[in-house]
Amino acid sequence: MNLFGDKWTFLSFGESHGRAIGGVLDGVPSGLDIDMDMIRTQLLLRSGQNAVGTSPRAKNEEDEVEWLSGVMDGKTLGTPIAFLIRNTDARPEDYEWMRTHFRPGHADYTYQQKYGIRDWRGGGRASARETAARVVAGSIARQELEKRHISIHAELVQVGNETNPKNFDTLLKQIQQEGDSIGGIVRCTVEGLPVGVGEPVFDKLQSHLAAAMMSINGCKGFDYGTGFDMSKKGSELYPEGQVPCVSSGGIEGGISNGLPVVFRCAFKPAATLAQRYKGRHDVCIAVRAIPVVEAMTAMVLINI
Repeated sequence: MNLFGDKWTFLSFGESHGRAIGGVLDGVPSGLDIDMDMIRTQLLLRSGQNAVGTSPRAKNEEDEVEWLSGVMDGKTLGTPIAFLIRNTDARPEDYEWMRTHFRPGHADYTYQQKYGIRDWRGGGRASARETAARVVAGSIARQELEKRHISIHAELVQVGNETNPKNFDTLLKQIQQEGDSIGGIVRCTVEGLPVGVGEPVFDKLQSHLAAAMMSINGCKGFDYGTGFDMSKKGSELYPEGQVPCVSSGGIEGGISNGLPVVFRCAFKPAATLAQRYKGRHDVCIAVRAIPVVEAMTAMVLINI
């Protein structure tokens, strides 16, 4: 499926090295002032133009949004918002060899087997290039959430086994020189979310967040609160009388408890390596995933 949400619905389209990518966002109320500078900033962060270890292609893509409908004089009209971002630095010739070769750890083989055809130009729909459209849609949702005093902030907290941010750049440069890749973890914090968001059993807040995060290219894991940390006993995590519980990551019983919601996303090392393949490849996809995590968080919260 290429459609997300049921209140603010978002349809994503386009391929990595096609003419453009884009989306249609419906359900947005009229009269919302769109901060275009904020969207440009988020797209710049996603492109990784100022980050170590990102693909050279990222430094050439301008990612200018063309608004096709639903916006006039910077305000939403209440009608479907259609937009596109042209692939100004597409180079399908770099991936000519992929016509006849499948890359391990990527979607090449599964797409071919499922559909009988695939866009071999850099991965097509399976490329992280698609996430630029998510950033645009999520940025608009985020601006609406900010009016409700709900803020979203994500940050890179781990690269490989390194947890000290001061050492991230050095490690990424080393991996880049080796022509290799490495994984990373992004932590996201939501503040201002009132008590009561989410439903019991099959419609829990963390279920929506997990599904959205796991839809991001290269995301291999999701946890919230104490997550997979098994170093503490229950008596340490849940002190008597502590309600709402601090250790629960802002969610108890699938429902927000009024404290900051804190979750993490683990991103795998990129499957396409510079030492093996011609093209332009990221060293650590987690670096550019930060605004995508924020965007998808906003799309979840605007829909529940």
